Amino acid sequence: MTTSSTAIAIPLSRAGEEQAVVTPPSRRWQRMLSGRRLDLIDPSPLDVEIADIAHGLARVARWNGQTRGPEIFSVAQHSLLVEAIFAAEAPASARAARLAALLHDAPEYVIGDMISPFKAAIGGDYKLVEKRLMAAIFVRFGLPAEPPAELAKAVKAADRIAAYLEATALAGFTVAEARKFFGAPRLALKGFAGYLKPSRPAEAQEAFLGRFDRA
Repeated sequence: MTTSSTAIAIPLSRAGEEQAVVTPPSRRWQRMLSGRRLDLIDPSPLDVEIADIAHGLARVARWNGQTRGPEIFSVAQHSLLVEAIFAAEAPASARAARLAALLHDAPEYVIGDMISPFKAAIGGDYKLVEKRLMAAIFVRFGLPAEPPAELAKAVKAADRIAAYLEATALAGFTVAEARKFFGAPRLALKGFAGYLKPSRPAEAQEAFLGRFDRA
C-alpha cells in the first residue's frame, strides 16, 4: 500500500491487477449539536441556530485564554458587554441595532476568536469566510446581510471600548497600553464591572440566550 497526503491507495483487486486509488472527500462543513450541518465556505441562513451560536461562543475564550480568573472570559460574555455599551451609547436604538451588536462576533462560534495580530497575518481568506458567515447569521435573524455603515461604525466603537475594559481588567494591559491600542473610552465605565467577571460556559450560554430572547 502506498500513501500520500492527498490520496490513499487501497488494494481493491487481486495480485497483479491494477489497484484503485480512493481519494477521501474533503469536508468543509461543521456538524452542530442542533443537528445542523453548516457549510463554512458557502453558509446558508437555514443552517444557523441561535442555540448553536450561544453554545459555541460560551466556550470560545477571548484573548487566547490569557485572562485572570478560574474561568475563561468567553466571546459570549464579550458580546453581552458590547451590546450593553452600545445600548448605553445609543439608548434610543432600535431592536435590530442592538441585536446586530449582540451578534457582532457570532461567526466565532465556528471559526474561533483569532486575536487581531493573527487575523492580519492570515489576511483575506479568513476575512472572506468571516464575512460570509456574518451575512448568513444576520439574514437568519432578520437583519440586513451587511449592516448600514453608521451602525457598523457604532458597533465597532462599542467593541473597542469593550476591548479596553477587558484588556485592563482581565488581560494584563496597562492603561497606557490599552489607550494606545483601543483608544480612551468616552463614557463612564463603572457600570460595566458586572460584565467583566469570567463565568462558567453554561452560565455565559444562558445569559447570551436570555439577552437574545429579550432583544
